[in-house]
Amino acid sequence: MNLHDVNAAAELLWAAAESGNAIAPLRETYPGFGPQEAYAVQEVNTQRRLSAGGRLVGRKIGLTAKAVQKQLGVDQPDYGMLFADMAVADGEPVRWAALQQPKVEAEVALVMEHDLSEPGVTVAQMLRAVAFALPAIEIVGSRIADWNIRFVDTVADNASSSAFVLGNTPVRLDGLDLRLAGMVMERSGEQVSLGAGAACLGHPLNAAVWLANKMAELGRGLKAGDVVLTGALGPMASVRPGDVFEARIQGLGSVRAVFEEQQQ
Repeated sequence: MNLHDVNAAAELLWAAAESGNAIAPLRETYPGFGPQEAYAVQEVNTQRRLSAGGRLVGRKIGLTAKAVQKQLGVDQPDYGMLFADMAVADGEPVRWAALQQPKVEAEVALVMEHDLSEPGVTVAQMLRAVAFALPAIEIVGSRIADWNIRFVDTVADNASSSAFVLGNTPVRLDGLDLRLAGMVMERSGEQVSLGAGAACLGHPLNAAVWLANKMAELGRGLKAGDVVLTGALGPMASVRPGDVFEARIQGLGSVRAVFEEQQQ
């Protein structure tokens, strides 16, 4: 796959996001489309958003559940970029028209206090570098029709990201055992997802360390103030217009995602 194809694939995804019309899987459109090419596509559209005035505010980690990795035939997570216009306040209506095939998952969000720019980051360094944790609901979406994705499709599509909602009460990590933190997410009072911190690469901090080292290798280390979405703590749930989700994570409190009614 050559540079022309990388740029063409990036344009297909960009147009799909602009129009709301999902596209065929990139792995089918471009034979030989591998992880390196997929991240190159992601980078093209990241730079395009930055050039258009977008502002990076963090990163997201995907595919942290071993079962999902096995399903997609990979042995590591992936990552995507978080932009300021993807952030939604707790309880603020989420614009339905801005979403494509939305689903939600509950996660632990970490907010950085210090930069981590050098490779070889350890858990101890991560603990010192994190300012606080928050409960989060990530709203994932796909520009690929019918969520017919494999690893390369989701990577190219910015790790199937759409938006995210953070809780409002920061909690420092001192004395907090995120591995054992239980999570329950409800849709209008009905349980739709259940899990715990251990579902996220064994511990949300393990995912954060993986990300920090990956970003350092690429020369795009984590910065103070960055938000890190560490990965799903349980199964994702589908979303309908007008849905209200609440996720509660032990030790971190709760966060709500409120979806507006579909506009005609």
